[in-house]
Amino acid sequence: MGSIKIECVLKEKYSVGESPTWEEKHGTLLYADITEQHVYRWHPDSNQVEKIHVDAPVGSVVPRSSGGYVLAIGKRFAFLDWEKKKVTDIAQIDNMKTNIRFNDGKVDPAGRFLAGTMAMETQPGEFERHQGALYTLQTNRSVVKQFDQVDISNGLDWSLDHKIFYYIDSLSFTVDAFDYDLQTGKISNRRVVYKLEKEEAIPDGQCIDNEGKLWVACYNGGRILHIDPETGKRIQTVKLPVSKTTSCCFGGKDYSDLYVTTATKRMDEESLQKEPLAGGIFKVTGLGVKGIPPYSYAG
Repeated sequence: MGSIKIECVLKEKYSVGESPTWEEKHGTLLYADITEQHVYRWHPDSNQVEKIHVDAPVGSVVPRSSGGYVLAIGKRFAFLDWEKKKVTDIAQIDNMKTNIRFNDGKVDPAGRFLAGTMAMETQPGEFERHQGALYTLQTNRSVVKQFDQVDISNGLDWSLDHKIFYYIDSLSFTVDAFDYDLQTGKISNRRVVYKLEKEEAIPDGQCIDNEGKLWVACYNGGRILHIDPETGKRIQTVKLPVSKTTSCCFGGKDYSDLYVTTATKRMDEESLQKEPLAGGIFKVTGLGVKGIPPYSYAG
């Protein structure tokens, strides 16, 4: 192991920073603030941040191969044209529930966009259980519901051979795996890969590295877990100086930097003073592994 370095590269106070994705062609980090309803692009070279405000909570944002982005926003999928700052709806999810919103999402190796929902809080920190579901936005722009009974749909990624789909329903406190059929996008045979320990708190976003190992952000746990999904063992823990670590992705010139988004939501003055960097974006270097480039939505 080399020496790991953790730095706060963007000292912002995002409410719920989420959905980080490295954009190789722009050399930028794409991410969102769910509750503030912003989509951001950060240019590390110039340290410039661009943002676009949207009209609903934005659970996730992903690149689109023909340019621009796709959002899982409120209860719908939509395209975002960055230059025109224009959002165009694609599909509403078939749902009579008023109390849900999209949360985390990611593009699969075939160019489909998978994103899931969760219940909105009934009061601070309290959710109605089992209200969410996981959806696939196919490349023909139709929507398939994969399964429901989800509490908080979260971290997703695929194994290097594309045969396994990793998924987190946060309140189950596990990282799960499914068999994945890349041809059809069908998922089956759900099983638990890793059960979190109490102090690891709530599993949130995750990503995979080029060795097929997972990196899982722990909300309220202030850490990223490095997990071997084949053995179900934790390889290492990377602790951050803030507690609300939300998600992570590899990026930088050769995908050897791990970018971590964080949150300040529900933190009182005292907590914010204890964690002056809360809500910022962090870069972790020296991990000794690299990520793989993200996929883009192909529709």
